Amino acid sequence: MPIHTAVAAATETTDPYVARRYRYYVLGLMTIAYTFNFVDRQILTILQEPIKRELQLSDAQLGLLTGFSFACFYIVLGLPIARWADRSVRRDIMALALGVWSLMTALSGLAGNYLQLLSARIGVGIGEAGGSPPAYSMLSDIFAPRERATALGTYGMGVNLGILVGFLMGGWVNQLFGWRIAFFVAGVPGLLLALLLRTTLAEPKRQFVSFDGARPEEAPPVCQVLRRLWGNRTFRHMAWGSSLLSFAAYGMYTWFPSFLIRIHGLNTGAVGTWLALILGIGGAAATLGGGYLSDRLGRRDARWYCWVTVFAAAIAVPLMTLAFLIRDSRLALLCFVIPGSVAAICVPPLMAVTHALVDNRMRALSSAIVLFILNLLGLGLGPLAVGLLSDHLARAAGANGLRYSMLLLPAVTLLGMTHFLLATRHIGTEMVRGWQSSSA
Repeated sequence: MPIHTAVAAATETTDPYVARRYRYYVLGLMTIAYTFNFVDRQILTILQEPIKRELQLSDAQLGLLTGFSFACFYIVLGLPIARWADRSVRRDIMALALGVWSLMTALSGLAGNYLQLLSARIGVGIGEAGGSPPAYSMLSDIFAPRERATALGTYGMGVNLGILVGFLMGGWVNQLFGWRIAFFVAGVPGLLLALLLRTTLAEPKRQFVSFDGARPEEAPPVCQVLRRLWGNRTFRHMAWGSSLLSFAAYGMYTWFPSFLIRIHGLNTGAVGTWLALILGIGGAAATLGGGYLSDRLGRRDARWYCWVTVFAAAIAVPLMTLAFLIRDSRLALLCFVIPGSVAAICVPPLMAVTHALVDNRMRALSSAIVLFILNLLGLGLGPLAVGLLSDHLARAAGANGLRYSMLLLPAVTLLGMTHFLLATRHIGTEMVRGWQSSSA
């Protein structure tokens, strides 16, 4: 049966998500939307060297452009939009958000100065604030509790697929036509995808779960959700740990392309191709595998929701350090394969654990709170901190200032691992109640 026929048939039933094929169609379409999210978010990193030259920017300005300015609006608006999603039609919010961020990405190609480009990137952040919280909430309603990390891992592959497409397409379009055309090519297809999402996705029925006897229509206030999450020791440690790992991940995503161009003399096409393979294909496999292993092993021992991330980070730290210090570009890229691939592996288990700890009516908002924490410290501060440190060290080390500033990232990764290890002391008892309530 053609997929459009299956979709049409599914939407006519009371609960279209009873059909397994439709569930996975929706998961696939959401993953594509998340891919566009990261294409539009990360394409700037492969283009920042030509933009730096044309607009005469400093590394601190680039760090502000790629990180903090985007993150501020993304995380601040994420909370009210998530609260809206807990009360309204999540599908419509996602479609609107996708249309907004795609339009603002295309408009980035028209920027004539730093302020105009900064404004366009803020617009991208505003749009993307409405993408993930509704999606996480919908997926937790579509898939059973012990399948969620796998489903969220599949959705999380959008990060790596977006990086793959963004680096590959952005690098070569810039090489052939310039950075402005690259923004147009990245933004326009998202407008068509927003229409497809709006017309073919059915809003899933909320599988209501409550720990306190509240009624389904009672959407909780933000302070109540914060108290629920922050009162949980597992969540606190996993959130802090994931924030530190995100700091390192966004620092790598943002500055490793510039590192290869400045230090090793590669062009944007070559850098885009190599990083598309490493961060895109390798990262997608690691993110999906991390979610699957967390679910599979976590059924026996919930501590695996933390241990999977710890083992991946332990392997990544020494290789990341070598990648920044080694003088041969091919060896640097080889050392970067594992750190680049596993950079986002912590997110699916973190989301799965978070959703097991809260009521259904809190899931979109709790997702937004997680993203707020991750992006404030990760996306907001990671690229900016490396950029500021690079400008400072450049006074004595020249172009190598960027190399030495990136050594901050392995140290931060070690701190993140420590919090995940601390979370293993509590996760075994604190997740049981959530699993039992969600399965009831």
